[in-house]
Amino acid sequence: MSYPPQRLAAPDPATYNARQQAIHDAIASGPRGGVRGPLAVWLHRPDLAARAQDLGRYCRYDSSLDQRLSELAILVTGRVFGSEYEWQVHKEYALKSGLGADLIEDIRCNRRPAFAEPELEVVHDVARAAHETRNVDDALYAYAVEVLGEARMVDLVGLLGYYTLISLTINVFKVPGGGAAELADDLT
Repeated sequence: MSYPPQRLAAPDPATYNARQQAIHDAIASGPRGGVRGPLAVWLHRPDLAARAQDLGRYCRYDSSLDQRLSELAILVTGRVFGSEYEWQVHKEYALKSGLGADLIEDIRCNRRPAFAEPELEVVHDVARAAHETRNVDDALYAYAVEVLGEARMVDLVGLLGYYTLISLTINVFKVPGGGAAELADDLT
C-alpha cells in the first residue's frame, strides 16, 4: 500500500521568516530533536506550531502518565484515526517503553488485547471509548478514576486531545509515514 501525495509539505527552511525560524529552532533543540511530520506542517502557522508543541511537550514528556501508558494511548489514537505517521513513530517508542509486540499487534489489527495490568486496560478502554463515541460512560469513568486517579485521568484526556490534533493534521494534509503502510482499513 502506498501513500497518497502529501497535500501540504513543510515550508522550505530557506524561506522561513524570523518567527518560523525561531519556532523551528525551539522545537529542534527540545526533546524531539527535530521538526518532522505534523510539527513541520504547522510551521506554516508558526504561532500554532509554538503553542501545539508546548502542549505536546507537556503531554508527551511531563504529564503524570508513565511512558508505557502514554504510548499506549497514542497508539490507540493513531490506530483509530488510521494515522500512519503517528503509528510508525510511536510503535517504536511503545516497544522501547516496555509494551509487548503482541499487544501492539492487537491494537494494529483492531483487536482488544489481553491485559495483565489494570492501568493498561483502562487507558486502552478510555482511549477507544473517547475516540469511538466521543465520550466515556459512567462505569468506565468511575473505574478509570479508581485505577488512575483524577490527575492522571485529566492528563490522559489531554493527551488524547493533543494526539487527535496530530492525527487530524496527518490525515488532512496526508503526511506520509516513514515505512510501509500498516493500518489498512480492512484489518480484522
